[in-house]
Amino acid sequence: MNAARTLRTAAIAALPVLTAAHAAPVVSTFGPLRNRIMPRLSGRGRRDHIALTFDDGPDPHSTPHFLRLLAEHQVHATFFLLGREAHRSPGVVREIASAGHEIGIHGWQHRPLLLRGPRATYDDFSRARDTVAAITGQQPTLLRPPYGVMSTAAHLAARRLGLTPVLWTCWGEDWTARATPQSVHRTVATDLDGGGTILLHDSDCTSAPGAWRSALGALPRILDTCQGRGYSVGPLRDHGWTE
Repeated sequence: MNAARTLRTAAIAALPVLTAAHAAPVVSTFGPLRNRIMPRLSGRGRRDHIALTFDDGPDPHSTPHFLRLLAEHQVHATFFLLGREAHRSPGVVREIASAGHEIGIHGWQHRPLLLRGPRATYDDFSRARDTVAAITGQQPTLLRPPYGVMSTAAHLAARRLGLTPVLWTCWGEDWTARATPQSVHRTVATDLDGGGTILLHDSDCTSAPGAWRSALGALPRILDTCQGRGYSVGPLRDHGWTE
């Protein structure tokens, strides 16, 4: 009895330490700090290039609009797909791949990783990766965690699965009900610089209903702004990773 009580007391005492270790990578969510000291995680690449990325798809109602617009501008991008949505809309996943876009995973479900343990985190990533691989015939190698928040378990799972975590350097805040094409463009342009990675959303499955329209409306102006500043735009595979 005394031994059991001692073990229970020790376990309780260790909880704060274990929790802190699990949550330590959350510091990477602070954009200015991440961009400065974690360039690879931020998606920093060659200075003449901007990586264009989309989260939360695929969505049969919205993603095809983005694919058509990108085709019109002859631009490729990286789509971070939710495994659950990919399973629901495999035809859209194949459309993304056949158009020449790069595909990464955004996990199976859009849930905070800090609330998950090592096994659940690994299973989530693995299920998403394997689902996309089964649909496209090519295994994804890029991961963007939900909400851009990594945990120690997430880093370990990503390494085991051969996934490279990538966040972003600027976003459009296009997930809110108040977002407009003008506000999305303005927000992206404010933090846009060479070698950066843009985050937009091609689906509103975790956003305000119809929020994707603000990103779609802003996209032509964003592409024009990149061109005007002398940047080429493309997927992360063309970004030229910095170390």
